[in-house]
Amino acid sequence: MTYPSLALCIPAYNATAYFPRLLESALAQTIPFDEIWVYDDCSTDDTGKIAADFGAKVIRGEINRGCSHGKNVLAEHTTCEWIHFHDADDALYPNFVEQARKWMVLDNSPDVVLFNYEWRRDDTGELISIRQFDDAELRRDAIAYTIREQINPFCGLYRRSAYLQAGGYDTDPLVLYNEDVAFHCRMAIAGLKFASDPAITLINYYRANSMSSANQIKCLKAQFHVMRKISESLKGQYSDEIAQRLWAISGSCAAHLDWGTADACVNLAISINDKKPKNISNLFTILCIFNPFFAIRLREWLIRFLKPQLRQGMPKLFSNFDYILIKN
Repeated sequence: MTYPSLALCIPAYNATAYFPRLLESALAQTIPFDEIWVYDDCSTDDTGKIAADFGAKVIRGEINRGCSHGKNVLAEHTTCEWIHFHDADDALYPNFVEQARKWMVLDNSPDVVLFNYEWRRDDTGELISIRQFDDAELRRDAIAYTIREQINPFCGLYRRSAYLQAGGYDTDPLVLYNEDVAFHCRMAIAGLKFASDPAITLINYYRANSMSSANQIKCLKAQFHVMRKISESLKGQYSDEIAQRLWAISGSCAAHLDWGTADACVNLAISINDKKPKNISNLFTILCIFNPFFAIRLREWLIRFLKPQLRQGMPKLFSNFDYILIKN
């Protein structure tokens, strides 16, 4: 029997500290990957050499262009029918390829399969949580699910032809730091079929100094731009889902005192959907009816006054009175 082929595709930049762990886990599969590809994004260390020493096919970028560009390059170079992206600082359990192949051989297989994974501390290996996807919801409405949920590519299996036809990753700098949500929404909007596998086949390691942890405001700005672009793409569809995500992002922006992005989220949410935020106190909902910009400021002030422990380590709320002015 001839099986569909599967490529492991790894975008990497200065990954020498973590790379051997991932590559060792890739070579320890009960059924091997057909190809292992690495995009060395102009690293200044031995990332490319380590990859080559482990037998990977290495593509060297001459300009640092980010992991989204690297993933698109890798998808174009491999000839395998299926691809799995993985971050250089995470790892695979030995059963990943074995589980993936069960989906790849189906006569009517989905285009995207998401695998449950463990979230562990990088320094101690301690289990923090297990990420579980809702297969029924993914099958029912993948667009709504990808708008609501953060989905990372290290847990996905993708049909290469569908990935390329849908346009792959969006390399717009504005969506950097939230490019994975942009990607999965693009795949869903393009009509790709989604499913999930309950098997745990991957480990995502948490590090306090990761790119997202160190750039939280940039992540929030990127989330706004992702929702903006999705709204433009869907032309009025899924306005409720998009608006509720925007309200949630605005609250996170308020927690970091990024009022510019918070206001932009509120403006866009109101423009595409006149419904107010859900799962919020009645007082906040009423205030939003009269002035949503004042409402998000008052809510943040009350959180910091009544529950200061929730904002420990964050900047002070008001450096001047402008923060609490009612916006026209």
